[in-house]
Amino acid sequence: MTRTVGLTGGIGSGKTAASDWFAAQGITVVDADVVAREVVAVGQPALVEIRDTFGAKMLNADGSLNRAAMREYIFNTPNARQQLEAITHPRIRAEIIRQLAGATSSYALLVSPLLFETNQHELVQQTILIDVPEALQLTRASQRDGQTVESIQRIMQAQMSRSERQQRATHVIMNDGSLADLHSKLALLHQRLLNDSQTT
Repeated sequence: MTRTVGLTGGIGSGKTAASDWFAAQGITVVDADVVAREVVAVGQPALVEIRDTFGAKMLNADGSLNRAAMREYIFNTPNARQQLEAITHPRIRAEIIRQLAGATSSYALLVSPLLFETNQHELVQQTILIDVPEALQLTRASQRDGQTVESIQRIMQAQMSRSERQQRATHVIMNDGSLADLHSKLALLHQRLLNDSQTT
């Protein structure tokens, strides 16, 4: 099976910019956020279970998941997050494993904002943290998503702390400069990962 590297980082850290660069080098990228949307798509068993557990109010008129309503409910209801994760996480994990098994590049990349929190790091041999100061996280995320600073802070608080991610990651890439600066750091790491995959 292809060697797998996990890539993570907080909201606004630049995970997508990094994973896009790896994809452009021909590396198979499996995105946990994309998989998470796929498993709750209309017609999927997880969506039926979400409706049965939380009520039809969590669905839009077309039968799709109302993400805003679900997000708000989770933030304000004790145990709701655990209930939702019990429905979705096993299915997400199984689909990630299936997609990684089909990787044909020298190594594969699993991109997940909750790589450590959901134990998805167990599926990889090394981890990359795209790291950024928290003040810059807030600025970038609010400019990109149009969310309020308060809502972004709530997301940050629900994620693992920056210092703990730094301690747990195999490789830390600081992304507080330009896109070209990020790419140059990734190019060096990519070469190391290629060398690793050739020697294992």
